[in-house]
Amino acid sequence: MVGKGKSFLAKSLTTRSIAFGRRVYVPGDPKGEWTAVAQAVGGAAITLGGGSANRLNPLDPGPRGAGLSEEAWRAEVTRRRRTLLGSLAESALRRPLVAVEHTALDAALAHAVSSSTTPTLPAVVDALLDPRVAMAGASTAELARDGRDVGHALRRLVAGDLAGLFDGPSTVAFDPSLPMVSLDLSGIQGSDELIAMVMTCASTWMEAALADPAAGQRWVVYDEAWRLMRQPALVARMQAQWKLSRGLGIANLMIVHRLSDLDAVGDADSQARNLARGLLGDCSTTITYQQEHSESARTATELGLTTVERDQLPDLQQGEGLWRVAGHAYIVRHLATAAEKATFETGVRMGLEAPKFPGNPTVLAGT
Repeated sequence: MVGKGKSFLAKSLTTRSIAFGRRVYVPGDPKGEWTAVAQAVGGAAITLGGGSANRLNPLDPGPRGAGLSEEAWRAEVTRRRRTLLGSLAESALRRPLVAVEHTALDAALAHAVSSSTTPTLPAVVDALLDPRVAMAGASTAELARDGRDVGHALRRLVAGDLAGLFDGPSTVAFDPSLPMVSLDLSGIQGSDELIAMVMTCASTWMEAALADPAAGQRWVVYDEAWRLMRQPALVARMQAQWKLSRGLGIANLMIVHRLSDLDAVGDADSQARNLARGLLGDCSTTITYQQEHSESARTATELGLTTVERDQLPDLQQGEGLWRVAGHAYIVRHLATAAEKATFETGVRMGLEAPKFPGNPTVLAGT
């Protein structure tokens, strides 16, 4: 239920872990609630939209991992870019791409890369709508025909209300040494579908920068993840990223309002909905806050709760959660300091100044 402490817990859990050497990254913050938190711990919040001149290029290659050959590195960057573009196009078109559309997209990406080592979305869109280089099995006229719908779908991200966000080289740099970095998307308005695509572009830019296994242990927090879970193609991309988390030293934290949001993903027992359930299945720890009676049964089924655990959910109070860790269940009450409450409360983003944490941050870890 709203207001029971989900986001507050995420902020407290991740912020306290900074004292143990972890770093925290929020690749998409639709409400701007993490900005004050990032600033309070000495991190940074990168603002997009709302009059900001900041721009991100989701096709940035990111840092090259140690030990990767040039060929392996190019293959990894190409895979990442192709996955992003395909996911965005499928989400915008609300259907899977057909074979000839994949070919047209691959040809457009290859042409954009041949023109610049760091291609941009407009270059890919231009190559889709006006291809100039034929490839085996497809003339330029055929590529233009086959890639037309994909080109217009991706054009939404570089024109209109979203112009200036993802339509050129990045104007900001990602500093992985900071204790926390957040991408503030609160200045961007639009449908849930459009916001999900924006979150995907923003998260891809940050995830590319995080693809360094030697960068230490890190949290990646997906707040308002229900927006992404309603888009099957974006769920697939997200799941692929999660599969790499162990090797990268990343712990993913996903915040959703209710598991019934899965009903919006595909048809019953469809591949898309099973994919979304699989994403939940990849979570080794689940924390459930107070649920309405109508949601408790569904939550218990999706998370495999016992009847005893299920019956606890409607009676949980604010700040109390059912934690399931390694097959064991606990009722945990979240205790917060006065400084945490002042910084983490949603009201901070209504214009109140974010206070600094007092003293040595290790005090928070022992609270």
